Amino acid sequence: MWNMVNQQISDALHTSFEFTHKALLASPSAEKLYRISNDKHTFLVKVDRLTALERFESEASALELMTRDSDFLICDPITIGTSLDFSFIVLEWLDTSDNMDNWHECGALLAKMHQRHEQKMFGLEQDNYIQQVLQPNQWHKKWETFFAEDRIGWQLQLLAEKGIMLVNIDEFVATIKTLLPHHITPSLIHGQLSHNNIAFSHGKPCLFNPACYYGDSEVDLAMAELCSALPNEFYQGYYAFQNKLSDDNRRKEIYQLYPILLKANLFAGSYLHQAKQHIHDILK
Repeated sequence: MWNMVNQQISDALHTSFEFTHKALLASPSAEKLYRISNDKHTFLVKVDRLTALERFESEASALELMTRDSDFLICDPITIGTSLDFSFIVLEWLDTSDNMDNWHECGALLAKMHQRHEQKMFGLEQDNYIQQVLQPNQWHKKWETFFAEDRIGWQLQLLAEKGIMLVNIDEFVATIKTLLPHHITPSLIHGQLSHNNIAFSHGKPCLFNPACYYGDSEVDLAMAELCSALPNEFYQGYYAFQNKLSDDNRRKEIYQLYPILLKANLFAGSYLHQAKQHIHDILK
């Protein structure tokens, strides 16, 4: 496989490349991460099963979209390929080891990205992936329909196909539609914003692992706050350019249910109990 990686990087760079150093990095998912380099170039390589090729292609598209429509530092996809047994994506290596955090600018850049209302519908022109799970992105005119059906309903249906029924899906989806705002302007959102997907390179905010689509900007903040709130400086930067969110806690609960259901689908266990409790709280 690594000969193929060297060859495809060489083709992409239009110059010969052969790595002299390779290091296996810690990975929060099933895919393996490697840092490869020679005396001129350094790259991040993600390696997974052959079936991951479509996911890597959608990741490259999301990175290109974020590069085009945001001012964050986004790693460039260099090449995507397969060997007999694996698929891989090679990404630009961003050096985030200097610890020069700038959370205020990070919040400001996210607010500016959310304010670019260039799309009139909700969704995306192609499906993509959030972690290893397919994320459908059919275009919808109504935000409440898109999120209720293509986000909450989709995850509940995946669980039902495993024999896990947390709630009557049709009834719950209909309820979600009544609880979500009906006058949202589509914003480009990261899709799985969290502490783990934010870093800084020489003080410049970077975003990783986007699962982009056009939706309610509040989704990004709700998902980011699910495990732990971002630093206060982030919110100061964000609200310097964006109006403060409403105090509708149920809306946040609905947006946070999506990643909880995702984890329930991926890992089951305690996440199933957490999802069931979250559904109960929303219905109260």
